[in-house]
Amino acid sequence: MYNNFRDFLKDKKKICVIQAENPDGDSLGSAIALDYLLDDKEVSLYCPVDVPKYLHYFDDWSRITNEFDYLADGYIIVDTAAKVLLSKLLDDSAIRNRLYSAPVFVIDHHETADDIDFPHESIIEIKSACAELIYEIATKLGMEIQKPAAEAIMQGIMSDTLGLTSDAVTARTFEVCAELTKLGANNAELEEKRREYMKKSPRILDYKADLIKRIDYSLDGMLATVHIPWDDIAQFSDEYNPNILILEELRMVEGVKVAVAVKTYPDGKITGKIRCSGKAEIADKIAGYFGGGGHGFAAGFRTYDMSYEDVVVDLVKIVPELLAEDSDE
Repeated sequence: MYNNFRDFLKDKKKICVIQAENPDGDSLGSAIALDYLLDDKEVSLYCPVDVPKYLHYFDDWSRITNEFDYLADGYIIVDTAAKVLLSKLLDDSAIRNRLYSAPVFVIDHHETADDIDFPHESIIEIKSACAELIYEIATKLGMEIQKPAAEAIMQGIMSDTLGLTSDAVTARTFEVCAELTKLGANNAELEEKRREYMKKSPRILDYKADLIKRIDYSLDGMLATVHIPWDDIAQFSDEYNPNILILEELRMVEGVKVAVAVKTYPDGKITGKIRCSGKAEIADKIAGYFGGGGHGFAAGFRTYDMSYEDVVVDLVKIVPELLAEDSDE
């Protein structure tokens, strides 16, 4: 099991680990863990965008670079098998040509179908987090997991599962966290570090109040949406991701089953982050409608040449249908 990954690594001296253009705690933890696990390789960690400040609680976040390693012997893509989430890479002709010609391995834990069209091998297995899958691969292949790798894996799992509270968590997830604890990962200490970095300045708290006032409710309160325009992104994202500020608040509103934060960009790009609550497990299906993917309770999408209003119109159309289908299953 997982021998294809062992074979992929066998003749490689230089590895470049790639995150998609929407880095989160899971992709970051997975990338950093691989950096430690592949201690017999020269490893570079690449992401096409800067690591958001709210993720700087990871000790080694600064290892991530925007400089693509064209001389790597192989490339490992973590936490996505969706071509749309690699568009920044593929829009660069030099990077695209390298990925189409070099050995590539994809490690992902989502249910979304693998639609990457350049040659690659993969391990795609439904888990609570990509970091959990990294742990399983490492243990099955006999890789030594030192404390720093255990901490990065623990942080990745905790980030993607909202502290082991998401529906994707299984009994095995708890077992993995217990094993990581034995390896030296102290979740209480890691959480304290995360909370310190999640603190908000008075300016960000004022902005959060403004976001709350902008919430739009549809479908008798079952659907909550909020628009985050480019001006907001440019002004606040470097300090605090607006999605992080508002999405969990939306999920906690009485009657809300689907919460969507929509960002709009000057080039016509639209991104959406979706969270579902209660028994509504349709986030991945909503995202799929717009060409994205994810979990039943958390997903995202990227599309172009739509307005926020257009997205809301489509959401109002598809959410009742998907909720009805979900209740019938």
